[in-house]
Amino acid sequence: MKRTQIAATAALAFSVSGVAHGQAAGANVISLGWFHVMPQDSSTTLTTGVAPQPIDTPLRLPSSFNSPGTGLSTTNADTAGLVISHFFTDHIALTTVAGVPPTFKMYGRGKIVPPGPAAALGTVDLDDPSNEPIVKSVRQWSPAVLLHYYFGSATARFRPYLGIGVSYNWYSDIQLNPNFVTSTQNNLGAVLAAGANKPGPTSVEAKASPSWAPVFNVGAAYSLTKHWGLTANLTYIPLKTTSSVIVKAADGTVLGVTQGKLTADPLITFLALSYKF
Repeated sequence: MKRTQIAATAALAFSVSGVAHGQAAGANVISLGWFHVMPQDSSTTLTTGVAPQPIDTPLRLPSSFNSPGTGLSTTNADTAGLVISHFFTDHIALTTVAGVPPTFKMYGRGKIVPPGPAAALGTVDLDDPSNEPIVKSVRQWSPAVLLHYYFGSATARFRPYLGIGVSYNWYSDIQLNPNFVTSTQNNLGAVLAAGANKPGPTSVEAKASPSWAPVFNVGAAYSLTKHWGLTANLTYIPLKTTSSVIVKAADGTVLGVTQGKLTADPLITFLALSYKF
């Protein structure tokens, strides 16, 4: 066989191999891998709203008060993820992102201090080591849908891509630190109950507000064989939530709500093994 024939045969073989390895219109890709979530967090100071109080109550607390120097932060997390993509064209794919909801811890800083005489009895020290983390565990749910644009030809083994989409984020299984709960009941809770003339033990619970958020994504896919490949990407979500600690009287009346707006803005890495069909 002549050299020119050998070269032509090799080029044809490479071309056929590339088609087999690439992502083309109509292809579906399932990726199973690992998310590493790194919040770039900041927060507002904590503000406590107080329930209306009887006129004859000696502790006349304002309707709300701010605690300067307070704030919230959260931790990194890892979890398994499942990503499914469908290619409408050789370059455009619709991607859904799901997985095991990661769990985070939440820390507080500073002191929640009621104004006036109530400060002597109602202060909650968030810096007390026994109160940290104030939230031992909270589970975050963030399913997302993205449109991806893949660069290069459908025959290429290596294809970088960009994505943009939206996620809906909500939180469940919030577990407060028992020491923080006790401290809040014995200090702020007792003052709020006295101010509202509501005798009996108080209770403490927490919640975090849900939100929609845009999703920005950059990554690359590499085909190993006709069906198997690797994918890696980096995602940014400008995510915010309002975290609330709610103090209730023995009869269920809400005595006060302490809130802080937490800006999480996580960077999320994803490394996965993919299967194309």
